[in-house]
Amino acid sequence: MRERTLERVRKLLAKAERTDNEHERATFMAAASALMAKYGIDSLPPAGTRQTPGDRVVTLPAPWAREKARLVSLVAQAVRCRPLLIGRGEGGQRVHVFGFAADLERADLLATSLLLQMASGLARVEPPSDVRAVRAYRRSWLLGFTDEVYRLLCAAESRAEGEPAATGAALVLADRRAEVERAVAARYPDIRRSVPRTSGTGYRDGVAAGRRADLGRTGMSTATAAELEG
Repeated sequence: MRERTLERVRKLLAKAERTDNEHERATFMAAASALMAKYGIDSLPPAGTRQTPGDRVVTLPAPWAREKARLVSLVAQAVRCRPLLIGRGEGGQRVHVFGFAADLERADLLATSLLLQMASGLARVEPPSDVRAVRAYRRSWLLGFTDEVYRLLCAAESRAEGEPAATGAALVLADRRAEVERAVAARYPDIRRSVPRTSGTGYRDGVAAGRRADLGRTGMSTATAAELEG
């Protein structure tokens, strides 16, 4: 069942990437986010089962390497991984992500799709005519998109954790978070946090685009509804 769920998620993400219809994109991403969150709960082992966190390093190339790295980091964090921005390396900005196997897989699937959607959304953005610093506007758009995607993914995870089928998951999740934090601390004993600065209408426009990309609040066409059943 888990493989079937992941295959459905992959298909939904692919459809979200391909469509130019914002309502359909939002609907596909809403379904994918909910399925991905459910998969995360279903993949939890019984309480007391011992597992070891894994890790992977993701390299994000220019342009907008730092903004891409931030998206990868927040998506990973939303699905219960622990990301660290470890700076520029060969090929671009690097993010070191720690987590359990199922969560790392979820982070990879979602981030890959959302990076594509963010890039296509930015390409379609027309800064307002009164904007003088176009690059600053585009950067703030990217940050707004990422923040909204993060908020909506966290909401999907919270709903999945609150489902009756997830009874007893809280203790398991707490144990896994502690395991991941120990793995991070063993590798990086000194961690410095930073918060990017944002400004202007670009950020607000990016938030609106992120809301459309991730969780739709609009209806769906009959054709779209039929595809979601597949």
